[in-house]
Amino acid sequence: MTLTTTSSLVAEAGRVGSAALAFNVITLEHAEGIVAGLERAGVGGILQVSENAVRFHGGRLGPLVLACREVAEAAGVPIAVHLDHLQDVELCLESVAAAGRLGVTSVMIDAAHLDDEANVSLTADLARRAHAHGLWVEAELGEIGGKGGAHVPGVRTDPEDAAAFVARTGVDGLAVAVGSTHAMTSATAQLDAGLIRRLTAAVPVPLVLHGSSGVPAEGLREAIAAGIRKVNVGTALNVGYTAAVRTCLAADERVTDPRRYLTQARAAVADTVAGLARTLIPAHT
Repeated sequence: MTLTTTSSLVAEAGRVGSAALAFNVITLEHAEGIVAGLERAGVGGILQVSENAVRFHGGRLGPLVLACREVAEAAGVPIAVHLDHLQDVELCLESVAAAGRLGVTSVMIDAAHLDDEANVSLTADLARRAHAHGLWVEAELGEIGGKGGAHVPGVRTDPEDAAAFVARTGVDGLAVAVGSTHAMTSATAQLDAGLIRRLTAAVPVPLVLHGSSGVPAEGLREAIAAGIRKVNVGTALNVGYTAAVRTCLAADERVTDPRRYLTQARAAVADTVAGLARTLIPAHT
């Protein structure tokens, strides 16, 4: 199966009333586990690398992203590679310029920490540059909760503001604040499905849900039915990954070979991804 594009996955999701599943990658084991889980469920998906993950790897974009491309190219289901929450302008420009070599087909420009006019101006400029390289561009109006910025969890995206933002920036997808919060380790967030429907009616591009790890499965299904077309998941993978490592090391204090516990971590990621995919994309169970 060849590497695919984010735009094609999101477009197909829109065609059938579903959502493209996007999973954050921090280590190679994340990427391998995510693809194994998607293959088990029989659905395609998106490997996404955030600016924070790039920072974790010493600020070097290539090694982890190229690894994702290699994993994607060997996958048995369609896989795209996406760069998530790019705030650093220089990193964003580097990412856009290197996208073809890295196998990246989409980026999220995150200028939501700026005031509205600065967000619009910077997002529009970077979106034009990204489009010139054939990339699908995601952005957001104001920060999703959990990032310590302007938007706390109680804030919601206004449909009229969202439509105006898309018109002024020319982005292809919009992350919206509808009740989810980044970095939640328990699925207790309650989404505003009515707001999602109003946003879907007002905004001419696909809607993206961040912070999906904190949303119960039924809430995610309802959000997809209301119009969410890309679902981002990160923390839920890390919960399973870390629990597997802890269990392995606690069972035998003599373990020193990382392969012993990383094998379990990778399997936990695959289980989480397969379970979520089967729950949210029932046609593929």
